[in-house]
Amino acid sequence: MLLFPNEQFNRLKRILAKQHLVLCSYVIEEAKEVVARKFPNRAKDLDQFFHFLPFEMVYTPERFEPSDFPHMRDPYDLPILVAAIWDNVDVFITGDKDFTAIANELDKPEILTPAQFLEIYG
Repeated sequence: MLLFPNEQFNRLKRILAKQHLVLCSYVIEEAKEVVARKFPNRAKDLDQFFHFLPFEMVYTPERFEPSDFPHMRDPYDLPILVAAIWDNVDVFITGDKDFTAIANELDKPEILTPAQFLEIYG
């Protein structure tokens, strides 16, 4: 959504600008890596997004007990979930089906797609 914005993204961005946005270090680094690899001419857009949308960056833990958390298909996603849980995030917005697949296993954070978030909070 970030690289190919549409009206839904613009609405989401306006709402998030009024919230306390939390991003973990892994997500930021992964976004930079993917953009550099797949869309190098859009790196400026990513920098502008991170610069103009206020957010708190939290550390992505490397050492934790995986069995204390829901099983995730992609083990690289689990540290992101752990960061959200440990940092007491209320709502986790993602388009990644690996996260939405475990949404019912958690009380908090509430895991929503961007469309669900807009429907509920927008």
